[in-house]
Amino acid sequence: MNSKLKIQNSKLVFIALGSNLGDSPQLLRNAMAQLQTFSAAPIWRSSLWETDPVDCPPGSPKFLNAVAGFLPQSGKTPESLLKKTQDLEKMFGRITKRVLNEPRPLDLDLIAFGQETRNTPDLILPHPRAHQRRFVLQPLSEIAPDLILPGQTQTVAQLLANLPPGETCVKIP
Repeated sequence: MNSKLKIQNSKLVFIALGSNLGDSPQLLRNAMAQLQTFSAAPIWRSSLWETDPVDCPPGSPKFLNAVAGFLPQSGKTPESLLKKTQDLEKMFGRITKRVLNEPRPLDLDLIAFGQETRNTPDLILPHPRAHQRRFVLQPLSEIAPDLILPGQTQTVAQLLANLPPGETCVKIP
């Protein structure tokens, strides 16, 4: 983790981005540009990673995944940020789910909001499966390998190293 991330770790937000419909590389780059507008400072962006769909309907296309980290603007809450990310998904063409984990042009998951925790019908923080998902941990380890997600005792890099084999992530040049 770079020194800026260490200094501001307690306030940082991490959002996982995914896309498996449309021009996924461009959609993710455009979404990251929009996430910049939610931040009080320049955002940290991972590379793009191609992954097989996990827990998706049969025949779902591969995903491109990434993670962005940023310092939220003053006064923002996990709930207000969730609303903004859901609006952003709609702006990028996401429709209301008909099938769980169906293909979508943009999926934004709030992974962590500093050390805050939530367990409501609308929001669970930290994301309940982030520490188990290579498609989240691989890009997150690029920008915050020393981060310890709320509720965890290992760093992101350690969690990634301890995942069982199976799920593949290939960095896109």
